[in-house]
Amino acid sequence: QVQVVESGGGLVQPGGSLRLSCAASGFTFSLYDMSWYRQAPGKERDMVATVTWAGLSSNYSDSVKGRFTISRDNAKNMVYLQMNALKPEDTAVYYCNARYLRATFWGQGTQVTVSS
Repeated sequence: QVQVVESGGGLVQPGGSLRLSCAASGFTFSLYDMSWYRQAPGKERDMVATVTWAGLSSNYSDSVKGRFTISRDNAKNMVYLQMNALKPEDTAVYYCNARYLRATFWGQGTQVTVSS
């Protein structure tokens, strides 16, 4: 069975850091592009960061460039999102996504709250 499970969310102060993890199983992880998305209250779900199947290329939304870093470990079927210099606007549920051709898998999300 396919599983995509996020962890690492929580409450942090503005300017703080957090590292999210995504554990994948039940599919050939190394073939899939992996992404982090987020959805804030009352907003659409938006792409935050993407890393391609071999980990050689990545891209980010303008709002997180220079602050967030996506990475993957294909030997462990893991993808990470290092978040630094967090802002209240980063508050959202963060979702891990796997995509290959017409296949896509989603995790259940992890809550990140940035507040003083």
